[in-house]
Amino acid sequence: MRLQTLVSAVRQEVGLLAEKMNLQSDAIIINQCDENSYLEYEWKGHKIKAYSFQERGVGLSRNNALLRADSEILLFSDEDIVYDDGYKEKILQAFRERPKADMLLFNVEVEEGRATYHIDKEHRVRFYNSGRYPTYSFAVRREKLHSANITFSLLFGGGARYSNGEDSLFLMECLKKGFRIYALPIAIGKEIPRPSTWFFGYNEKFFFDRGVLYHYLYGKLKYVMSLRFLLAHRKKMCGEIKEKEAFRLMLQGIKEAKENN
Repeated sequence: MRLQTLVSAVRQEVGLLAEKMNLQSDAIIINQCDENSYLEYEWKGHKIKAYSFQERGVGLSRNNALLRADSEILLFSDEDIVYDDGYKEKILQAFRERPKADMLLFNVEVEEGRATYHIDKEHRVRFYNSGRYPTYSFAVRREKLHSANITFSLLFGGGARYSNGEDSLFLMECLKKGFRIYALPIAIGKEIPRPSTWFFGYNEKFFFDRGVLYHYLYGKLKYVMSLRFLLAHRKKMCGEIKEKEAFRLMLQGIKEAKENN
């Protein structure tokens, strides 16, 4: 069983990235920059394939990596993740111990205040508890993913039309296709803090884009889930823009998504 790490990067020196991230597996790097080029090299016995493209959008980046992946287990990653020694074996062992699992989610340490999740105990991921995991926590069986014809949305995420949400949509699609997904309290690395490529505060665009996302994510439950989201996070998110206005913006986003369908 082989692991391949799929790295999404922006304007990086790809020849230095394997060392910077402490990569300990084969890897495919998709570097979105201002040129088109290819670099292949070895890092501590592992094959690193680095593609540079003149394009933008994290969904496009991850899909480009998926098209070129050829290992049994794929781990999604970003340029700002630094892996722990032994992360590859931790992931492969977890899949060996769970032969029926199609996808496993792992802990990646994040700066306090930026964390959206932490896995304290092993559990099955279902529709109702799938909305908070970042893509860099995902490891998946490649054949299962390709046979289900699942890719990342090009509408959401850094560099796309709408803000974040491509990770939640991807996970939801996997669940709809019947994937067995488990979250594990196993740490594999940490995120190095950097400026966000999409978050600029709880402004009008944030709530509008969240409405668009909830249309695609929750279908008929989009209105209920929008209201639930605001009630759950109003103390943190509704300082500058109050709940009523935030809900109106989410409804506008939902309307735009419906019209675009």
